[in-house]
This record gives sequence, C-alpha cells and structure tokens, in this order.
Amino acid sequence: MSSPNDRMSPEERRAGASLASIFALRMLGLFLILPVFSVHAKTLPGGDNLALVGFALGAYGLTQAVFQIPYGVASDYLGRKQVIVAGLLIFALGSFVAAWAPDMTWVIVGRVLQGAGAISAAVTALAADLTREEHRTKVMAMIGSSIGLVFALSLVGAPILYGWIGMAGLFIMTGVLALAAIVLLLKAVPPAPPPHGHERLQLRRVIFDADLLRLNLGIFMLHMVQMAMFVVIPHALIDHAGLPAADHWQVYLPAVLVSFAVMIPAIIAAERKDKMRPVFRGAIALLVVVQVGLLVAGQGLWTLALWLLLFFVAFNVLEATLPSLVSRTAPPAAKGAALGVYNTTQAMGLFIGGAAGGYIAQHFGDNAVFSVGAGLCLIWLIVAGTMNFPQRRSAPAAAPTV
Repeated sequence: MSSPNDRMSPEERRAGASLASIFALRMLGLFLILPVFSVHAKTLPGGDNLALVGFALGAYGLTQAVFQIPYGVASDYLGRKQVIVAGLLIFALGSFVAAWAPDMTWVIVGRVLQGAGAISAAVTALAADLTREEHRTKVMAMIGSSIGLVFALSLVGAPILYGWIGMAGLFIMTGVLALAAIVLLLKAVPPAPPPHGHERLQLRRVIFDADLLRLNLGIFMLHMVQMAMFVVIPHALIDHAGLPAADHWQVYLPAVLVSFAVMIPAIIAAERKDKMRPVFRGAIALLVVVQVGLLVAGQGLWTLALWLLLFFVAFNVLEATLPSLVSRTAPPAAKGAALGVYNTTQAMGLFIGGAAGGYIAQHFGDNAVFSVGAGLCLIWLIVAGTMNFPQRRSAPAAAPTV
C-alpha cells in the first residue's frame, strides 16, 4: 500500500459533500421547527400543556436513542444505503403526520416517527466506509460543520418562514427535504461497499470495549454540557447582555461561522500532521476553560460572544474527531453498530442535559450549571488522558478498516 496522500480523492470529496448535504437537508427541517414550535403549540388543542409541548420536542430525541443501535446493526448486515433510505422515508412520513396533526397528540406521533428514522449511525458509517483513515476526520468535519451551519441559519430563517407558510408548511418542507435527501443519496453518493452480513457480530465487544466506552462517554458529556448551557445562555443574553431574543442570531451566527475557520487548521493538524491526541485533548480542555470563564468572567455581550465562539470551536473539533475515532477503533464489520451505540449516547446526552440543566438552573441558579459543566468536562479530560488513540494505517501490516 502506498503512503497516504495529503489530498482527498475526487470520490472522497464527493462522498463527504453529498453525505454532509444529506445530513444538512434532514437537520434543517428539524432545526427550523425548534425556534417557533412553542409559539405555534398554543394554537393547537392541548398546546397550553407545557409538559405536552416539551414532550413533543423531546420525543424525537428519545426515539432516536432507541433506534440508533438497531439501524447501525442493520446497516452492517443489510447495507448502508438501504437502511438510510428506509430511515428517511420513515422520517418523511412523520413530518407529514405532524403537518396534518389536528392536536398535540398527533404532533407527538409525528415527532416519534421522525425520531424513528434514526439514520445518523448509518450515514457516519457510510462516510467511514468511503474515506481513507487519513481523511476521515475531514469528512466528519464536513458533516459536523453542515449541522452547525444549518442550525445557525435556522435561527435566522425560522421566524420568516413560519410567517410565510406556517407550522404545517415547515413540517411539509421537512418531509420534502428528507425525500430530496434520498435522491441525493442514490444519485450523488459513491457506491457503498458490500455489507458484512456474513460475519458474526459481537455486540458485547462493541458495547464494552474500553476505548469505545471512553469515546461514548465523551459524546454524552459533550451534548449534555451543550444542552445544559443553552438552557441558560439565552436568558443570559437577554438579562445580562441586553440583547432581545429576536436578535440572538446576531451572536450565534458569527460565532458558528468564525469557529469553522478556526476549526479547519486544527482538523488539518490532527490528520495530516498526526496530532490527533493533542488536538482532541486540547479541545476538551478548551471546554473546561469556557465553562469556568462563563462562571467567573462576567456575562456582558462581548464576553458571552467570546465564550460562545470558543465553545463552538471546541464543539466542532470534537464533533468531527469523535465519530472518526469511533469508526477507526471499532471492528471493521461492526462500524455501524459502534456508531449506533455512539449516536444513542449522544441522544441520551441531549435529553439528560436539557432536563438536568433546567433543574439545576431552577433550583441552584445559572452559575451552578456552569460549575457542573466545568466539572463534567474536567472528568472527561481525565478519562481522555487514559485513552488509546488508533494509529493511522499506512502499511500492509496494518489492515485497513474499510
């Protein structure tokens, strides 16, 4: 085997761009709903029940957590593209049900179906299949960046689109985007390798592998801290920075965009210069600094903007490197299963982080959220210090994982 090339091949670039676009099309529909759903819910029967409104939003994450592992395992046995198409069809069906929903109960049914289209593990496993190890983190960064970008754009576009087409229109748009993602998958994504259906999967090995456990703990901590932070940050921007809620995008959007520019050199150093270990640990350490900074350094507008910028830098680096490390650490025939476990713990972190952040903020104050976040990130940093980082394979003696 020749030494790894510094440049991605055309097939790798096409795989990365098309899979990132599939993620973006699907996530845009979801993110567009979040800023306006609680306002719209008041117009529906049952929408005055905040518990139902919260469950309607959270139901997606719960069913994601339930179905990520089965979808990942199925993609190992049946093939990546088949599973992704099935998931997108279920997601589209849920979107159309939610668009039709006459009350909150049917909205919840639609959201449950949306979550049941849990394709994240299969998509990231396909990205790993179609890229060499030395370029895998860059492809994962493309996917992660697309998610961050559409999140920022949704903060700007959701109120405008809601005014034009209403919530039913937004849900229909979500379903149409999912169907468009199927076309993109079949037309633009390079052919997937054959499934490993003939190989026996040792799920216990995937779940209890020490290094995979450390990586799964990491994604759980990352999204738990993220959700807990964003229970508090919007109120801080209003109460301490004097920025109305409608103008919060003026902080979020520049922070996300600038963080991408800062993230790219870090990803290049991690992959091309074989600096994965210091980049990974440095990003976790930066999370600790952000949480401590939010706790002790004040919360004026420019201070908050700085901490959010640094948070998104660390977050985007970790969002790119974590799935890449999982795909390189997992047994070749079980990448889908391993990424299913990974995405399940991610969804659990989102759900628990939001609930815990709200409870802590209500009973102990905003600063307690940042204190707990700093402690969790510090624990993660200590755990990451004991992690074995997979070596890049550049010789025949080290069999490739794809």
